[in-house]
Amino acid sequence: MNRVCSPYFDPDFDSLAERINGPKCRITIDNESLENCTVVKIDSVNKQGLLLEVVQVLTDMNLIILKGYISSDAGWFMDVFHVKDALGNKVTDQRVINYIQQAIGANREGIHKSKSGSRNILKCESPPEPRAIEMTGRDRPGLFSEISAALADLHCNVVEAHAWSHNARLACVVYISEEYTDTPIDHDRLLAIEDHLTTVLRATTNEESGNQQQVKTAYGLNPEGEGTVTDVERRLHQLMLSVRDFESPISKPIRSPRMGSPRSDINDKEEKILSVCIENCDEKGYSIVSIQCKDRRRLMFDTVCTLTDMQYVIFHASVDSRGGCAFQEYFIRHVDGYAMSTESEKERVVKCLKAAIERRACEGIRLELCANNRVGLLSDITRVLRESGLAVVRADVATEGGKARHTFYIRDISGNDIDMKFVKSMKSEMGEIDVAVNNETTTTTTATGSMTRGSSFRSLGDLMKSQFEKLSHNFVAI
Repeated sequence: MNRVCSPYFDPDFDSLAERINGPKCRITIDNESLENCTVVKIDSVNKQGLLLEVVQVLTDMNLIILKGYISSDAGWFMDVFHVKDALGNKVTDQRVINYIQQAIGANREGIHKSKSGSRNILKCESPPEPRAIEMTGRDRPGLFSEISAALADLHCNVVEAHAWSHNARLACVVYISEEYTDTPIDHDRLLAIEDHLTTVLRATTNEESGNQQQVKTAYGLNPEGEGTVTDVERRLHQLMLSVRDFESPISKPIRSPRMGSPRSDINDKEEKILSVCIENCDEKGYSIVSIQCKDRRRLMFDTVCTLTDMQYVIFHASVDSRGGCAFQEYFIRHVDGYAMSTESEKERVVKCLKAAIERRACEGIRLELCANNRVGLLSDITRVLRESGLAVVRADVATEGGKARHTFYIRDISGNDIDMKFVKSMKSEMGEIDVAVNNETTTTTTATGSMTRGSSFRSLGDLMKSQFEKLSHNFVAI
């Protein structure tokens, strides 16, 4: 009888490297060190895009990032974030803490993260997933209303929609299903819908701008219902970048606020306090990007997302927010390993970062609506807004459990102050609908003089220029 021998493998061998060097990713959430915020620390083997993934997880949970220190030198990634929840409190919910640890760990290992604990408005209760359609092009007054009406005429049920308008460009992602069966739309009908929406987008545009109008089915976006809010927001950033919204339009379809009006004064102040500058650190081969602007939620996600999508790698960073002001500093190189070498490249990065910050800047009226969902509801709401002389500059539409929750940022097409009588008109036409209005223009804006960098914010560049070698060689696995 022949004896077959096989080699012996110690079951502990696979974890030997981890037992010697420590885990590949260690997430610590500390509520004891600081009195007024939670400290999130991440130590991990570095990989391209890891910072964006970490910021995306924190943003998904609607956490406010107060401070952040990032370094990814010598192949090791070290992050420290000071965060609060949406109410300004420490993060004490164990479910949130568990999700942060699991999601960041899953991203590091390349595992598809679970959406169970995420603030995921893309979730659809029915097993089949709706089709996602992306639209980009030149914006004009009432365009989002025209798109909504076209989808209603085509007997499409709008399950979810997100739209951004900036510098006379529009980017929109809409999830649709069949009107009566609420099932995914077949391929042939999708092509017909795309053709019809393309006609809507290209109406009243010249031949040159018509080339930017595009409608396509996004098969790769949220294919299995595992997407999150920031997945769609990152895609909107990419779509806006593709239509070059960082360039000023030749003619704006929506008139600017009147000179001397309160909103005009606020916009002027915010434009003055937004500053992006780039200088090179020749000694270490980095480009240093410095940003200061009015602070707001999701700001770090927008800037990190833009730099990542423009193929830049962030090696070190420091972010701080205080007194309504935000300061960010990034040490970056292009993916080819080189710093920015030309003024034209620096100018393009500055424009793109400013556009990313401005896309989500609050202006006008924030309108929140809640109603029983029905086919054509979005079309009816946007029609009332259009007939009231209001333009939609941002929109987030979600449906779940027979309810529809719509959030719009709107402004007057003529640049005048918004007449709040439109709320009464909407309630009379829509029937049973809950409406909440928040005037974003009344938010206090910090004066330009207070935006100077003082002793409260220590520039990472100032620290690193003197102690760069020490930082570089001390980051080792623990």
